[in-house]
Amino acid sequence: MAGPDRSLGRVLRSVPRVRTAVRRRPGTGYRIAAGLLATLTGLLVFWLATDLFPYHSTNDDEGVYLLQASMLLEGQFQLYAGELAESFRPWFFVEDDGRLYPKYAPVPAAIFAIGTVLGEPRISLGLVAAGNVALLSALVAAAWDRRTALLAALALVGSPMFLLASSVFLPYAPTTLLNLAFAFAYVRAVRRESVAYAALAGATIGLAFFGRPYTAVLFAAPFICHACWVIVDGVRRSRAGRDSKSTFSSRMAPLATVAAVGLLGVAAALLYNRAVTGSALVFPYEGFAPLDGPGFGHRELLGHSIDYTPRLAVWANAHALWYLFTRWIALGPLGAALTLVGVAVHARGGRPADIARLDDATLRWLFVGVACSVVAGNVPFWGTHNMLATVTDPTNGLVSLFGPFYHFDVLLPVSGFVAAGVVALGGRLRTLAEGGFPSGVTSRLGIGDSDRDGNSNTNHRLARLLVVVLVLTSLPVGVAAQAAVLEAPLERNAEETAVREPAYEPFEETDLEGALVFVPTPYGDWLGHPFQPLRNEPDLAGETVYALDRDVESNFEVIDVYPDRDVYRYTYRGSWPPDRVRGVTATLEPLEVRSGERLDSNVTVGVPDHVVDASVTVTNGSDSVRYDVTDAADRDEIATTWTLTPETASVDGPALALEGEEGERGEGEGKGRNGGEIDLPTDGEGTISLLVTLTQGEGSTLTYRLELAVRSDDDRVDVVWPAKTRVCTLRTDCGHEETYLADHPDEHLEGVWVETSPSVERPE
Repeated sequence: MAGPDRSLGRVLRSVPRVRTAVRRRPGTGYRIAAGLLATLTGLLVFWLATDLFPYHSTNDDEGVYLLQASMLLEGQFQLYAGELAESFRPWFFVEDDGRLYPKYAPVPAAIFAIGTVLGEPRISLGLVAAGNVALLSALVAAAWDRRTALLAALALVGSPMFLLASSVFLPYAPTTLLNLAFAFAYVRAVRRESVAYAALAGATIGLAFFGRPYTAVLFAAPFICHACWVIVDGVRRSRAGRDSKSTFSSRMAPLATVAAVGLLGVAAALLYNRAVTGSALVFPYEGFAPLDGPGFGHRELLGHSIDYTPRLAVWANAHALWYLFTRWIALGPLGAALTLVGVAVHARGGRPADIARLDDATLRWLFVGVACSVVAGNVPFWGTHNMLATVTDPTNGLVSLFGPFYHFDVLLPVSGFVAAGVVALGGRLRTLAEGGFPSGVTSRLGIGDSDRDGNSNTNHRLARLLVVVLVLTSLPVGVAAQAAVLEAPLERNAEETAVREPAYEPFEETDLEGALVFVPTPYGDWLGHPFQPLRNEPDLAGETVYALDRDVESNFEVIDVYPDRDVYRYTYRGSWPPDRVRGVTATLEPLEVRSGERLDSNVTVGVPDHVVDASVTVTNGSDSVRYDVTDAADRDEIATTWTLTPETASVDGPALALEGEEGERGEGEGKGRNGGEIDLPTDGEGTISLLVTLTQGEGSTLTYRLELAVRSDDDRVDVVWPAKTRVCTLRTDCGHEETYLADHPDEHLEGVWVETSPSVERPE
């Protein structure tokens, strides 16, 4: 035990030395506290990203950035899919003659790629969040003091918008990291006349412009105004002889460096545009949707369009700001009130003493300028309107999950002034506790001026008691306010994750190494919209390849390109987005291509109670043959044989008779070009459907609908087996809401079941 005792003794003896070192080096304690807070924030965001968003959020842009990050790690800006581009087109990718490129610039994706290199992409989210806390703390310390800086960092971490938007793979937190790095470096460059910091400022704002040009310009606008003022003032002072040439050049050199290096970022953005869109002045998002950028008038994105008038813009942004200050900053409305207190205190005594040197008051005014610039700049951007869904309802749309994230940069001034408001109120309380009540107050309390000496202790005790009461009563109010702003968005995001979790269970239970998976398209022909986790590798040849389940021709083309892979169809029963009550039930169906001169498939379906009539129809979409089922009311099942040849399709069964005929099957006039047969599609590829429709006594119907993908030539027919199967009520065609899942019998009515045997080749 002597060893551990000596170690513990050394640790205890080192504590006073550490305390002494902290006292001797001003700022050490602050740096330790700020670093610890930043680290804890990074860990918190990593945990939220992992636990709250295991399948990513409802904002499908996340998948775009993650795929783009993988592309960058492979040295690619584009995907090359050739003739299969439409089958592999990811969400928000532009298709151009077989190549696919994202509508977003690669800077945020490059930041996310760092985590991928480290083994887990979500590490990037934690690093970005930690960096934002550290940089905001440093900026607030430069504008106020270290105590205010730590409070501002706490206000940032307590903002629901910061926590949730930082926990997903979206560009707002990474862009703010670059913007804050620019602001920090700019302040150091001006105050220290440092060219090195100026180069850093130019590089970070250049990267921010490359990543999100409009966002970067809005943030940098107040700093650009300051730089212009310094230049004009410097020229005037130099001409008047008040500054020497050396003084003038020492002030101008950092500003010139910021501009020169920043323009390199602009040049990089233009070169990237030229490489992917063909024009330096056409940004990728314009290539995707030319009317999606800032501006008034007709705005449009993928069929969604509005007339975005200035009145509508102001109305939408006013609501966004109201939601921001009442729901999405630390302490909610209490935080908004503290912000106003901080701004008021600054406005009363915040007159700049040395604008050129960027003194504290000037920097605080730049923070105000950032808030004004971001708020005003978002008015002509219709994205704020789209984010709100229903403008007057803060509980739906993306704003209900992440807040008004286009205003993310406003968190810098808001956090700073919230902290300044807390410090100002704390100062007033401290003054009250130390100085006692003013004489006018003591008179009204019965503590007369004439016996002031005798009652001075009472005066101070009453003041201190009041301060203690105010502090003790304010703490529960603050805790309740913070809990209120955090609880609702966390619960909403947790509900969204919970309702989507069953959709991904089949992928956790199935080994898909070497597989080709066809993915449904509830939102149109987009991979990753929805189903973000189902992403391809940049070479489209990863462990699992995902393709869109589109038309028959496209699916056969994909299968032909990947002949050695096991093929699956991913499908689900339910609506998308999932109903919060019913949810979804998903499955992975193994598929295979059956080929032959003639293919026969046995199909047997269950007949529930109270059925009085039934029919069987085979159709190619334009022609059909319909059979009546004899004695349908007495049957528990209906068995049929589905036959395909290179030219025709037909169905047979012991209980079937052509419509209008009795007894044995005969020819039905007008029911098919060849009596009991229909032609396969003339172009050689298409869908053949088998429908078994059951009618109950009250007139309600239930239809088993089996759709078979078919390809034929002169001497062979190919089918993708098994058929897509749905059980439609009150109609003969339906969507995923009524998909038949053989491995989930409880999802269907009693007596509803389907059994099929694989298509087998039979000689003619």
